[in-house]
Amino acid sequence: MSPITTHVLDTSQGCPGANILVRLEQQKSDGSWQELSSGTTDNDGRIANLLAEEDVLDCGVYQMIFVTAPYFEKQGISFFYPEIEIRFLLNHPEQHYHIPLLLSPFAYSTYRGS
Repeated sequence: MSPITTHVLDTSQGCPGANILVRLEQQKSDGSWQELSSGTTDNDGRIANLLAEEDVLDCGVYQMIFVTAPYFEKQGISFFYPEIEIRFLLNHPEQHYHIPLLLSPFAYSTYRGS
């Protein structure tokens, strides 16, 4: 399993957020961002292979960017957040990090999952 995984749940419809592009980036020492990988959520709203299982990450600040505009536009739904950036501190690289997104057109929530 990838050391970082995610899933999206569309709480307004009670279904997975399928076909949402997600980028994983690491903050560099100068404050800029370096893209590590990207992927698209599957029909269950998940990305299990964002990184290779053998990838070892450094401690530091990371972000996942969920590109939500096309998801809502395809459904003809008005929305407020075209992209959602979730930044998190990875301070135990030996652990698995699951970063879920609970999504609706005008709100979102996240937590550290397992």
